[in-house]
Amino acid sequence: MEKKRIRQIIEARMSSDGLMETGIPGVKLFRATEAVPCVPAVYEPSLIAIVSGGKETVLEGERFVYDNSQYLCCPMSLPVRAGTPTASDDDPLFGVYIALDPRIMSELTLEMERTSPPLPSSDVSPRGIKLARWDAGFADALLRLVQASEDPTDAAILGPLRLRELYYAVMKGEAGRFARQAFGPGNPIARSIAHVSQRLDENVSIDDMAARAGMSRAAFHRNFKQATAMSPIQFVKSMRLNSAAMKIAGGMTVNEAAMDVGYVSPSQFSREFKRLYGHSPRQWSDLQQHPV
Repeated sequence: MEKKRIRQIIEARMSSDGLMETGIPGVKLFRATEAVPCVPAVYEPSLIAIVSGGKETVLEGERFVYDNSQYLCCPMSLPVRAGTPTASDDDPLFGVYIALDPRIMSELTLEMERTSPPLPSSDVSPRGIKLARWDAGFADALLRLVQASEDPTDAAILGPLRLRELYYAVMKGEAGRFARQAFGPGNPIARSIAHVSQRLDENVSIDDMAARAGMSRAAFHRNFKQATAMSPIQFVKSMRLNSAAMKIAGGMTVNEAAMDVGYVSPSQFSREFKRLYGHSPRQWSDLQQHPV
C-alpha cells in the first residue's frame, strides 16, 4: 500500500525522466523510462528505495540488483557503476533517493547504543553496500517523508523530523547493524573514506590514510579492503576516474576533469582511464554526446 502511494505521488509530480528535488534537503524523487547500461558513478552516503521497476549497481565486480522488495544502503562514498538496464515505458523505474547525513546517523547510533544492547565487537568492517528488505517501519516512514514533501510548509517544518524518523527505521531494520557499524565512533575506515572523498585533488598516500585511521599500514589495508572490496590505492584511483567520467559526461572538458580530480599528467590520466573503462577520455566524451 505504501509503495503504491509513493509511486502515485512520484507519477503525479514527474512528467519526464530524471531527478527532482523535493524541498527536503537530501531527498529526491526519480523516474526513468529508458534502459541505461551501468556507467561510472560515485555514490555518496545514501539510501535508494525503488517503488517500481529495477536498478543495478556494481561495486568492484559484485552486482547488486534490486527492486521494490529491497532498498540499497550505502553509508560511505564509493566508486561504482550504476544503471537502469530494465527501465522502459512498459516497466518504468520510480524511486526515492535519500542522502544520509553522517552527523545525524552518528547521533542516532550513539543514542541507540545507550538504550539498547551494544553490537558484538568485530574485527571486520562493514562492506560498502547492503541490500535490505523493506519492513513495515521503513515503508511507513518513507511514505510519511514523501508526503511531507508535497507541501512546502510541511517540507520545511516536518521534513527534518520525518527524515530522522526514516533514519531510525533503517537503524531498526535489516540494515541496522550494517549502518550502526558504519556510522559508529569506532569505524576509522568510514572516517578515512569521508576525508579522502572530499580531497580527491590532493596527493594521498596509504601511510597518510592509515595514520588518520590510527592503524598500522598492514591493518589499515586489510580492514579497508574488507569494507570496500578494494585496496586503498584502487579506491582513490577509482574515485578519481569515476568522478572525472561523470564530469566529462556533464560537459566538462577532458583536461579540466583530469585536473579537477588531481591528475597533473594528461597522458597518465588517459592511460588509466582507458585501462579502467576501455575507452580513452575523448572517446568517452564522444559516446556521451552520441550514445549508441
